Amino acid sequence: MEKALTKVGSLKAGSFWISRKAKEEISNISEDITSFSNTVEEKAKWIFNKLKERLVPSSLLKLIQGLVDYWSHGLLSARKLTHLFFSKGKPQKALSDLLREYNLPPGLFPRNITCYEFDESKAKLIVYLPSACEVSFKDSSVVRYATRVKAILLRGKLSGIEGMKTKVLVWVKVTNVAVESYKSDKVWFTAGVKKSRPKDAYEMPRDAIKVEEF
Repeated sequence: MEKALTKVGSLKAGSFWISRKAKEEISNISEDITSFSNTVEEKAKWIFNKLKERLVPSSLLKLIQGLVDYWSHGLLSARKLTHLFFSKGKPQKALSDLLREYNLPPGLFPRNITCYEFDESKAKLIVYLPSACEVSFKDSSVVRYATRVKAILLRGKLSGIEGMKTKVLVWVKVTNVAVESYKSDKVWFTAGVKKSRPKDAYEMPRDAIKVEEF
């Protein structure tokens, strides 16, 4: 099945493809970019400045800037960036809804992610965040996230996780998160050892706090 590339920003509209207006603005300037520069960094800067000149709304500009920054740092391929800008289709579900659909707590990831990519055919999930960050949950647990978190998403399980840590006296890498059954009130974190936490502590996505390093 085709990859589901979903933009999730801080805008109240929630999960959506970049609006038609943004696509039009990108399309209007895309023909000129190849003649401007051969370096990714300069192209990214040029795109952003061109959009500013066209008076794109600041909220949309911030959204686009985040995606272009990922592209310029090699965290998002040109093909995927183009797909986000120009893809036609219905809005995709929010990450919290995707997790809920797979019987996982919807608040496992911060509210303020940049976007996520899910390849259903390979069960591969990649979540992009604007910076290394951490979230404190109501059970007093703390989870830290890298700018890109990778995992295999299966029913009731995130396995092979890369880019997530939790505080257990010291910071320990989280490799697996699982819910054993639909009715279970526990979520199991594997971080060196497997331990349970109350599932309801992760029911609501929370805003993350930026940290200097993962």
